[in-house]
Amino acid sequence: MTPVEIIRKKRDGQKLSRHEMEFLIKGYVDGKIPDYQMSSFLMAVYFNKMDFDETTVFTDIMLNSGIIVDLSHVPGIKVDKHSTGGVGDKVSLILAPMVAACGVPVPMISGRGLGHTGGTLDKLESIPGFRTKLNLNEYKSVIKKTNLVMIGQTKEIAPADKKMYALRDVTGTVECIPLIAGSIMSKKLAEGIDALVLDIKTGRGAFMQSKENAIELAKTLIAIGNSFGKKTIGFLTDMSQPLGYAVGNWLEVVESVECMRGKDVPDLMEVTYLLSGAMVMLGGKAKSIEEGISKCKGTIKSGGAYKKFLKMVKRQGGDISFIKDLSKYPKSKFSVEVKSNSAGYVENIDALEVGFVGIMVGAGRMKVDDVIDMKSGILFHKKVCDKVSANETLAVVFADDKIKLDYAAQRLQASIKIGKNIPTQPPLIHASIDENGVREWK
Repeated sequence: MTPVEIIRKKRDGQKLSRHEMEFLIKGYVDGKIPDYQMSSFLMAVYFNKMDFDETTVFTDIMLNSGIIVDLSHVPGIKVDKHSTGGVGDKVSLILAPMVAACGVPVPMISGRGLGHTGGTLDKLESIPGFRTKLNLNEYKSVIKKTNLVMIGQTKEIAPADKKMYALRDVTGTVECIPLIAGSIMSKKLAEGIDALVLDIKTGRGAFMQSKENAIELAKTLIAIGNSFGKKTIGFLTDMSQPLGYAVGNWLEVVESVECMRGKDVPDLMEVTYLLSGAMVMLGGKAKSIEEGISKCKGTIKSGGAYKKFLKMVKRQGGDISFIKDLSKYPKSKFSVEVKSNSAGYVENIDALEVGFVGIMVGAGRMKVDDVIDMKSGILFHKKVCDKVSANETLAVVFADDKIKLDYAAQRLQASIKIGKNIPTQPPLIHASIDENGVREWK
């Protein structure tokens, strides 16, 4: 058997055996198969896909390329949440402490932002001192003591995925459902969970913009999770405009902390409560999602979620004085207000454009080694359906580079459309998905 034989077979649309995929993936991880041959294989998969059996085998091989964490020393049903990514999606920062405060252990391995979507790790690392690079012993210790841990992928967890994803990112093979599913689930299955809730975004600012592709991805992820004995459910949620009012790492931490202190940001908290309620149900602390939502709301009212967040930040090296006093954080050198050119209603906010504006001012990265300005970003004053007056402030953009800031503000203004009539807004939650299929959410 040679790599070329396997590449040709997939190029011609044929099904690969476990032995063939093991030979290729193990050889790549061991350095025996070069990047150019793996790139060729990935492109063949991109065009010819893999069926469900192949995708499951692919996931299993990547999962077993590293360590599968044993969290049996932590009592309770361990539950995590995964989002396919969006603009202003800071749900994990609020959700994880709420669920942990309800008594459900949350071991969360998150990713960085790339392209127009943000990353949980970058948001957490905007907190001075916060460590997302914990070794496995530290990872186990933190969740044992706090019921909650949030880290990045370690070298021991799914190393095949880590190496392969870096290659996919630079070869145009990211947007492929079997490859996405294998990448996500190999990491999630390795982190020590018993159950998983998925937030599959759809809309202009989502990774999967079409509903059809988002549903196909959700079904694949759920089927893989359940086939590995992990109860997995998902929700299709809207990403046609940014979630919440803040876009940018520290700005999103601030909004998250304010929500944990009781501030109501309607769209953000609706999604957060739904996903967290589902996690509490899967964790055995509620009989239904509705009861789980009620319990999570209770952790906000009691301050339990905020206290849990402080405890996690401190355990992972973060300086909690910046959380307790949000005004202590350094500010961007410059800011520009984006104002409405006319009176009416906010008809549309192009989430994809907002994501790229965030990158322009330094809040995101287009390449893995780009340096992020944690202070920079966008604060919206208006959302879709809000009434506006002429010359009223729609958003404020923050950055240290005045030239980039001015151009970014112009681009942001062009991404916000004002109309004369109140628009029809798509539902925030489109559907729930489990092993029994897709159901419209009401």
